[in-house]
Amino acid sequence: MLTTKQYKFWFLTGSQDLYGDACLKVVAEHSHKIVDALNASGALGYELVWKPTLIDSVSIRETLAAANADPDVAGCIVWMHTFSPAKMWIRGFNEYRKPLLHLHTQFNRDIPFDTIDMDFMNENQSAHGDREFAHMLTRMKTPRKIVSGHWSDPNVQKRIADWMNVAIGALESRYLRIVRVGDNMRDVAVTEGDKVEAEQKFGWEVDAYCITDVAEYVNDVALGDINALTDEYYDTYDLITDGRDADEFRRHVAEQAKIEIGFRKFCEENRYQAVVTNFQSLAGLNQLPGLAMQRMMADGYGFGAEGDWKTAGVVRLFKLMTAGKTGKKGTSFMEDYTYHLEPGNKAILQSHMLEVCPSIAEAKPAIRVCPLSMGNREDPARLVFTAKEGDGVACSLVDLGTRFRMIINEVAVKKQVTPMPKLPVATALWAPKPDFETGTEGWLMCGGAHHTAFTYDLTSSDVVDLCDHFGIESVVIGEGTTMGSLKRDLMIGEVYYK
Repeated sequence: MLTTKQYKFWFLTGSQDLYGDACLKVVAEHSHKIVDALNASGALGYELVWKPTLIDSVSIRETLAAANADPDVAGCIVWMHTFSPAKMWIRGFNEYRKPLLHLHTQFNRDIPFDTIDMDFMNENQSAHGDREFAHMLTRMKTPRKIVSGHWSDPNVQKRIADWMNVAIGALESRYLRIVRVGDNMRDVAVTEGDKVEAEQKFGWEVDAYCITDVAEYVNDVALGDINALTDEYYDTYDLITDGRDADEFRRHVAEQAKIEIGFRKFCEENRYQAVVTNFQSLAGLNQLPGLAMQRMMADGYGFGAEGDWKTAGVVRLFKLMTAGKTGKKGTSFMEDYTYHLEPGNKAILQSHMLEVCPSIAEAKPAIRVCPLSMGNREDPARLVFTAKEGDGVACSLVDLGTRFRMIINEVAVKKQVTPMPKLPVATALWAPKPDFETGTEGWLMCGGAHHTAFTYDLTSSDVVDLCDHFGIESVVIGEGTTMGSLKRDLMIGEVYYK
């Protein structure tokens, strides 16, 4: 199973020495109490580490350089307790490269109307200092998230926690390595893309191997290991045999166990965290990887089909960004298939030929073995299930030739009440927001792909924050979107991201 380190975030407090040591002592006490309270709240998924108050350009630069260099630091949260002349921060932020959150808060929730005096005013100037600080970041075009409100507010704490999850994805993106087994599906446009630009923007290494390179690992798997994993399959999932002979059914399932073990070993030895396959490139394999890829995705690997490395990368980032969330509902590679156009109940049937992650399953998945025309191989085993009901986002990262664009559609996954017994694949039935017409027309207008990275556990705002960190265009189709507003967003993006 893929794991990441237990990251930490630094809490940096800005001030200056105009009001003397007594004031600075209060500043330190206040920021310490805020950090302790946030850590004790249980709202944050990661530890917040207090750092001494920053009052000059030397200490600021040294602290931000140390945050850059520390592999366990995922980002910094910065707060100006008092007025902090922002020119002091320029050198530090010229070099700082990790995610940044500007917390616009103050220690006291309320104004002490009966006792407030000028000493209190001078000591509690976040309304003043944060504006000075933010002006300089805006002038420097420094990407950051801004959260405003009292630090004790549960909504403020939730927004900080959500940003922390985004920061983990942004930082881990620098180390993401994607293996393409074979090339892009022939004659398909939307799954293509500039891999050099992707490494510049996202940090992704996207490498191609011959399918035979991985097939060697698959075919070297020991029989005992295959049988052990097949037994695990049988203990973990239900079986839908469709009247097949029991031994013949198990042989097909065991082939996926062999593929899973081989692919995992290849990825572990070569340090890949996302996998891309193509049914047109299967030399050396007896089946298209199905159940094998579904289980690897459930363990945190990114996945993309038909050469779609961009979606594989986004799926991996979403897995990382949601790994620490309690009550998470799942993340998966997905594809638009066919429409349900019943008036008042319009929806899109989502699926893929095999590879949908069981993390989104409503109930216990089952193994089926069914023919598959694509790939010209034997009948592959796969997990079948229907997806949970609930809201989520479906995201498509596309290469427009001159830039990347992330299209984000808010969707509502419906409960599937009508069985589809002849469809031997995992499915989700969802309605795009704000409505079917705007959702689908807007998607087409934006140039969105048929493949998506889907998750229940992030919001459109989370994904926009991630794109802001990368400096790429993001377009949201959701509640409140109209075709007019969307066209304006696209025209602005065309100018801004040239």
